[in-house]
Amino acid sequence: QVQLVESGGGLVQAGGSLRLSCAASTRTFSNYAMGWFRQAPGKEREFVAAVSRSGFTINYADSVKGRSTISRDNAKKTVYLQMNNLKPEDTAVYYCAAGTRRATLSSETTYDYWGQGTQVTVSS
Repeated sequence: QVQLVESGGGLVQAGGSLRLSCAASTRTFSNYAMGWFRQAPGKEREFVAAVSRSGFTINYADSVKGRSTISRDNAKKTVYLQMNNLKPEDTAVYYCAAGTRRATLSSETTYDYWGQGTQVTVSS
């Protein structure tokens, strides 16, 4: 069982930045692909960004591409999501996910474990 704890969410004005963190409670963090997803009120959860186990493959949703950077620190067992130039439409609960399946990084089915989420609110 892997526990994921997100942090770094909050209230920010449009154009601002936030850095989300997700700490994993596993000795084998490097065995997991890591992803970020988000769910806005009244909408389905959607893919944001993901990084492969090796860190060599990174995917972004078109909606955040160019504004966000995902990274992982295997020594700290943590994955980060740096978000810049935030927009009101980025407002959502952001979830971290971990998975071992060799599947599409942007698919929820790739991931076995999910965090509780951290709220990001962007005011206009």
